[in-house]
Amino acid sequence: MKLSSCMPQRISKFAIGMMLVAAALAMTVISFTLLPIIGLVLVVPIVVLAVYVFKLHLNDQCEIDTSKDS
Repeated sequence: MKLSSCMPQRISKFAIGMMLVAAALAMTVISFTLLPIIGLVLVVPIVVLAVYVFKLHLNDQCEIDTSKDS
């Protein structure tokens, strides 16, 4: 896989991850001001999902690699 061959997919993967991080940060601020316990409970899955999206690997066809050895 060439470095530039999957650039649109890499950019969209990064953008989705950054949107999830931004959502987690926004919900953290809201949770400290409005809903302390419920807000923090909702932030944790969003942070986990953001980390998962950032760790996704793309295969040679620029698709998400689902093999277990990566």
